[in-house]
Amino acid sequence: MESANNFDLWTGAGRAMSPRQPKSEEETDAMNFRPLHDRVLVKRIEAEEKTAGGIIIPDSAKEKPQEGEVVAAGTGLRSDDGKITPLDVKAGDKILFGKWSGTEVKVDGQDLIIMKESDILGIVG
Repeated sequence: MESANNFDLWTGAGRAMSPRQPKSEEETDAMNFRPLHDRVLVKRIEAEEKTAGGIIIPDSAKEKPQEGEVVAAGTGLRSDDGKITPLDVKAGDKILFGKWSGTEVKVDGQDLIIMKESDILGIVG
């Protein structure tokens, strides 16, 4: 039998949670997600809609861009001896990543990608 405090993840049955209300304006702007360890949260930088010759590329012919901006980064990877190695990227960095890198997620209504730092090919600029 299910108690009133339990929430069944499989069926969605259980006590309904009320949405958390932000406490301040700064908190509404802050992302409600913090990547762990060597993971980074990336927002894709959309590709140009036109070619250099002026041809408009339809959405169906576009490939997903492999360039993005780091939105948030984890603290780093913990080694066997317990020391944390900080990441080479930080929030705001423009990066290139592989075509099949990461997992697409929706955070605060934005389509983002979470990936390991090793999926990043390099920092642009």
